[in-house]
Amino acid sequence: MKKLSPWLSLVFRLILGGVLFYAGYLKAFNPSKAKMAVRAYEALPIPVANILGVALPWIEIGAGLLLILGVAVRQTAIFSGALMLVFIVAIAQAWARGLSIDCGCFGGGGQVDAKDTKYVEEIARDFALTLMSFYLFRYPTSRFALDREKEKHG
Repeated sequence: MKKLSPWLSLVFRLILGGVLFYAGYLKAFNPSKAKMAVRAYEALPIPVANILGVALPWIEIGAGLLLILGVAVRQTAIFSGALMLVFIVAIAQAWARGLSIDCGCFGGGGQVDAKDTKYVEEIARDFALTLMSFYLFRYPTSRFALDREKEKHG
């Protein structure tokens, strides 16, 4: 396992970082749609949802880049795992309340026809990403990480 761990951590870093970066990138340059996606959850006051809609894509891009580059992996893994848990709770509460929305995770978002919801798939995806985050927290040292040496010795 010791020889496999740095490679598995690399794979998880690239998957989690890539998903976060891609999701953020798809939303970052369309703030009106990103704000609408957050408002669709009907869980936050509109001004807060609008701020989150604008800020969240850039936060995702930043976290994604840190993971892809292998910088502050343990800290970014904690943050990313917590973010995925928040996403799971948000999707689950929308589902439980009978809202018919697209999660807005990769652009889009807002109201959809009830038959077009994908709550189970979205929750499963975010759960898998949460597990990757926990693994990266436990085993942050990976191949081709910029801060690999610091984590080994610090």
